[in-house]
Amino acid sequence: MVQWEGVREFVAVAETNSFTAASQRLKLSVAQVSRQVAALEARLNSELLHRTTRKVSVTEAGRLYYQHCRPLLDGLEEAEQALNSLNHKASGLLRLTAPFTYGENHISPLLNDFLQQHPQVQLECQMTNQKLDLIDGGYDLAIRLGKLEDSSMKARRLTTRQQYLCASPEYLSKRGEPHSLSELQHHNCLLGTLDYWRFREYNREKILRVSGNLRTNSGLALVDAALKGIGLVQLPNYYVKEHIDSGALVELLPQFQPEAEGIWALYPHSRHLSTKVRLLVDFLAERLGS
Repeated sequence: MVQWEGVREFVAVAETNSFTAASQRLKLSVAQVSRQVAALEARLNSELLHRTTRKVSVTEAGRLYYQHCRPLLDGLEEAEQALNSLNHKASGLLRLTAPFTYGENHISPLLNDFLQQHPQVQLECQMTNQKLDLIDGGYDLAIRLGKLEDSSMKARRLTTRQQYLCASPEYLSKRGEPHSLSELQHHNCLLGTLDYWRFREYNREKILRVSGNLRTNSGLALVDAALKGIGLVQLPNYYVKEHIDSGALVELLPQFQPEAEGIWALYPHSRHLSTKVRLLVDFLAERLGS
């Protein structure tokens, strides 16, 4: 039908801000994508995209049109997925986002395993610590860590993460081991993006502001600093548990350990959970939970 010509191409360009990236996603030539979008703009008598030699951006009219077109394309894809689900098959493009370090170390290997089981799925994964807008970005799924903010998204807990306070034996031999939360003010507390640590005291969450001579948004850098005896760190289990088990780090103040936090799969509330997304979420929950 004429009304559909150029819609899929426009949506792909709007989501990637690039004719080249859109052509790669759709497996079409750049010229073909450009022609289809130009024909769509002519038919609508509206400029949907700003084009310069350096970048492509969506106009106000384009944003409005995109908001209506994206659900229509989702509906078509879900109709196809509904048929595929009769044979328990997953196919088509699946776009997700995940935090950088956790995504690289724990999510990416599982995505590759999933592709081995479902070779007809095309995966695009954006690793970033920014909380991207799933609707505007055209994402099917996001992996989020810790407490969730209020939103219109649906969430499923995949597994949990547990924070550990620890230091190296070398550091403790020089500075001594803290036996109470108040003693932490006398220690070199190495920080991440926040200037406080979370504990649990008398069955209630306790926020404690701490300080030290290192602050970084890299969990791996904090682990390295702790292993080298520079200071104390509070980090999730997937950074430090193996070092605690080996004795390279010593767990501290376990009686004040905070409650475990969730690791979540987040997806738009307004969309039906397609076969490919449902199968991936189930797969991640099973593998991460085990």
